[in-house]
Amino acid sequence: MHNGEEETIEEIKVLVADETHEKYVDTILQTIADAAKDRGTGIAKRTHEYVANKMREAKAVIALVGDRFAGFSYIETWGNKKYVTTSGLIVHPDFRHLGIAKRIKDMTFTLARMRWPHAKIFSLTSGKAVMKMNTALGYQPVTFDDLTDDEAFWRGCEGCVNYPVLKERNRKFCICTAMLFDPEEHLPAKIPQEVLDRIAALEGHAIER
Repeated sequence: MHNGEEETIEEIKVLVADETHEKYVDTILQTIADAAKDRGTGIAKRTHEYVANKMREAKAVIALVGDRFAGFSYIETWGNKKYVTTSGLIVHPDFRHLGIAKRIKDMTFTLARMRWPHAKIFSLTSGKAVMKMNTALGYQPVTFDDLTDDEAFWRGCEGCVNYPVLKERNRKFCICTAMLFDPEEHLPAKIPQEVLDRIAALEGHAIER
């Protein structure tokens, strides 16, 4: 643990981010970049303003231990909101192996299901841990043809070292595994009422629980 300190899962807060968390954005981006470098993979480049907007729009989840950044993920919509991805899942090295990734994944999944209940949620990943979490949430392996055809999504793959493989195979296959969740009722985490109220104010209508 960081500086020899011991933290418990209860002390780690996992919450829907808002504008007050923008101060963590640069740390988040650096942590994502470092992790991609360590794995030898590329990642879709995101700007400070892009991630900050996700926070302001209640489309991001952050994990904190006191005032220290511990983890993050955000939500994107594609194909006129018919498809949703939970992206950029990262846990800071100081707080790994504490179950934070699963808590963040559960929260982003629940948030996505509540905001876009009829959307298909999909994932492209080469990470074994993410595949395991996806399976537990009800995702199924699919072909790339089952994913969105939104060009903006596929442009995000251009920063990956494996992009030449994807391009050569005409977006039919790559190193990543495609997984898809078709809507159903199981929700693994609870979204606080104040967050639901904030989303309702942003979208102009109430969220059904």
